[in-house]
Amino acid sequence: MQYHKTYEFPEVRHVMVCGDIHGDFRALVSKCCSEYAMTDTLVIVAGDCGFGFQRPEYYVDIYLKHRRSLAKANNWVVFVRGNHDNPAYFNGKQVSFRRWKTVPDYSVLRACGHSILCVGGAISVDRGWRKYEQYFIEEEEKYGKLMPYVYWPDEVPVYDETQLKRIDEGNAIDVVVTHTAPSFCEKKSRADIQGWLVRDENLLNDVIHERQVMDDIHAYLTAHHHPLQQWFYGHFHKSWYSRIDGVDFHLLDSMEMREVKDV
Repeated sequence: MQYHKTYEFPEVRHVMVCGDIHGDFRALVSKCCSEYAMTDTLVIVAGDCGFGFQRPEYYVDIYLKHRRSLAKANNWVVFVRGNHDNPAYFNGKQVSFRRWKTVPDYSVLRACGHSILCVGGAISVDRGWRKYEQYFIEEEEKYGKLMPYVYWPDEVPVYDETQLKRIDEGNAIDVVVTHTAPSFCEKKSRADIQGWLVRDENLLNDVIHERQVMDDIHAYLTAHHHPLQQWFYGHFHKSWYSRIDGVDFHLLDSMEMREVKDV
């Protein structure tokens, strides 16, 4: 079993969380380093980063094109797994540059006095279409697990209490970054996915389970007295905020950024 990793960012003075970027890495760096003129900042992308739709060398080239901008501004980017990401890229090794890295589920980031738990994954409501499209892509045996696909059956979030128990040892989690969210957070309405629910008989149960995994993580952190104060997520392509039972929950629209507060 691969246990959680801890990443330290001692030079960081600010932490920002960004919503889905869907492969637009150039826009992400431009927004951080030019448009918003961020410096000394850790940017965490809350899933649907876009890893897996291109060949592996593409993602190396993307980093090489932007590393000078990141270094000049003294910025770092960490990517959390979304449902539109190949999990094989999130093993802590495949994309692991000093200022640009994907992290495994249940990783902990330490920056600006925060201990930030990162857990990825969600359900693709359009998975039926994606599976159909994938049928026409070359078989995995020929291309390998890192080659271009459009759907990954292991996209779901996983509740792993063993990982959480290990995190208890020496970590006081005050911030959580996930791709999807607990069931008591937005988005609650399923009106816009009714068409997909009709076509996919198992989709409703799987979507409910996806949110239950986040409920379970929230319940665990609360029961074990972690000082949880902020929770950020993407996935639903809208913007929302609410304070629930002492925790600030932030839903981020695509490319939307919000700062992790020093509380």
